[in-house]
Amino acid sequence: MDDGKLFNFGNNGYSMKDIYNLPDGKRAELIDGQIFYMAPPSFTHQKISRKLHQAIANYIDSKDGKCEVLAAPFAVFLNPDDDKTYFEPDLSIICDTSKLDEKGCYGAPDWIIEIVSPSSRPRDYIKKMIKYNMGGVREYWIVDYLQDRIMAYNFEQETVGECTFADKIKIGIFEDFEIDFAEININGSSL
Repeated sequence: MDDGKLFNFGNNGYSMKDIYNLPDGKRAELIDGQIFYMAPPSFTHQKISRKLHQAIANYIDSKDGKCEVLAAPFAVFLNPDDDKTYFEPDLSIICDTSKLDEKGCYGAPDWIIEIVSPSSRPRDYIKKMIKYNMGGVREYWIVDYLQDRIMAYNFEQETVGECTFADKIKIGIFEDFEIDFAEININGSSL
C-alpha cells in the first residue's frame, strides 16, 4: 500500500479521522477525501531536502528572521475547516508563526517545496499545485531530480520559471536570497 496509489472507498471519502487512525509508521496525504499513501523517500530525495532546509534555515537565521522552515513529516491544513484535505510537504516555510501549533500549520505556508518521487509526480505537478495556489501559498517549488528540473511558481507575481540543477534560483518571498542548485549536485560530491 505504500506505492502512492489512490484508495477511496465510500461515497463521502476519507476524513482527518482516517489520517489520525493510520497505523504507526504509515504516512499519507488526504486530498479532497482521497488518501494517497506515501512511500519512504529515497536517499537522494532526503539529501536534497537536507541541503535545501539547511540553506533556507541559514538564510533566515542570518537575517534574524521569524520564519520557520519545517521538513516532512509536518502537517499542513490549508483550510482548517476542511476535514477532507491534509498535506505533508517536503519543506514548508511559514513566516506567520501564529499559524503553527504542535499539530501543524493551520493556513497557507508562505513557501512550499515538494521533491518529486515517482509515485508523487501527478499529485505534485497538478493536484498540489492547484490546491496550494487556491489555498494562498505564495510560492511553490517542484524539485524533480529525476528530470533535472525545478519548477518555481510565484503565485503572487503570477509567474513560473523552469530551471535545472545547474541554475541559481531567486526566491520570490525573500528579496535578497537565491539558491544555487549547482551546489546541490545530485551526481557528485556536493551533496
